[in-house]
Amino acid sequence: MSAQPQVGTRLDPWYGSYSQRTHGMKASEIRALFAVANRPEVVSLAGGMPNIADLPMDSIADAVADLLRRDGSRALQYGSGQGDPVLREQITDVMALEHVNAHPDDVVVTTGSQQALDLVARIFLDPGDVVVAEAPSYVGALGVFRAYEAEVVHTPMDAHGLIPEALDEVLTALAARGRRAKFLYTVPNFHNPGGVTLSLERRPRVIEVARKHGVLILEDNPYGLLGFDGEPLPALASMAPDDVVYLGSFSKTFAPGYRIGWALAPHAVREKLVLASESAILCPSNAGQLAVSTYLSQFDWRGQVKEYRRMYAERRDAMVGALHEHLPAASWTTPEGGFYVWLKLPEGLDAREMLPRAVTSLVAYVPGTAFYADGSGAGHLRLSYCYPTPERIVEGVRRLAGVVNAESDLVAMFGTAPSRAGGVEQPGPGTL
Repeated sequence: MSAQPQVGTRLDPWYGSYSQRTHGMKASEIRALFAVANRPEVVSLAGGMPNIADLPMDSIADAVADLLRRDGSRALQYGSGQGDPVLREQITDVMALEHVNAHPDDVVVTTGSQQALDLVARIFLDPGDVVVAEAPSYVGALGVFRAYEAEVVHTPMDAHGLIPEALDEVLTALAARGRRAKFLYTVPNFHNPGGVTLSLERRPRVIEVARKHGVLILEDNPYGLLGFDGEPLPALASMAPDDVVYLGSFSKTFAPGYRIGWALAPHAVREKLVLASESAILCPSNAGQLAVSTYLSQFDWRGQVKEYRRMYAERRDAMVGALHEHLPAASWTTPEGGFYVWLKLPEGLDAREMLPRAVTSLVAYVPGTAFYADGSGAGHLRLSYCYPTPERIVEGVRRLAGVVNAESDLVAMFGTAPSRAGGVEQPGPGTL
């Protein structure tokens, strides 16, 4: 009996072989726009790239060269699926700054915290399962949850972060429908994209609500050490270690190129994360892990974090000052750390529809719709101040204000601005 013919297309003869989740993937028109936005004449307020220019590059290069000469046979070899033991010990020291009392055995090193997100989704989510996430929420997490065919239900935030009472209402409403969230996904510190921080007073209340409904908390915390004033807030994992999976990363406090992150999880969850990681990648990069470990042991990384905090605070101030000067008709969050400002446009404007005109005017941002599972957020946009210089930030905001004012004039004249963007979907990795 002959094999059934493949159902394909002229462009892709294997179209009929893909899984259902693959058919759910959508190309992004915003990717094409950001290919233009990466030109040097465009001020990109879109991407979340850290500014690593102030790292002691020559000294780091010498230290890594010495590492390879001294221990190259280990650095360039396969390693443990859970991660290097010395680095896992150092990671517990990093987390101790946020009052997390962790054991290295419960740390799993990952290829950036993005892989940790994927691993958690892999071991917890079946198609149709519910994830509760803040509104708005990190676009990279939404992409992972979509890939595992989960239903994302949003819970609101305000200036003090996730609202415990609203979370309780969301979980109660789900229970009334016979649904239970597999976990709550939250970015408590200097939220991406919201720019707000979960207050110290609310943290135990969020934990209490999650416990009441039997919901695990997935705490994504890449920015926790990058606050501009005061000491880091206690992590949720420090308050409820048995109820929280904590995700961390060296991408924002050292260098994203090494792609080293981690998950701290309760013991049974940790075992499954290791198995899932081994099936995906065998082991994280030994060379990257040992380079990060060398940096932590030989360099003043705490001093470098303080320098990052000073630098990003200066950029935050430049952006907020420029918004006050050039775009007073809008409103925005004023972050106490991290990388992002969340901006609400004047009434009637659509950030997604406005993006092509903004790129034509040589400024880029991420439309708010990227950060909602249900396509909400058209009246908002995310501005990133981490990478451009203060002077470029001010110029970028000035250009953005020109676009917003022109769109506002069209709305005032015609009642709506003409559609330009078409069916724009989610932004690409460069916007994360």
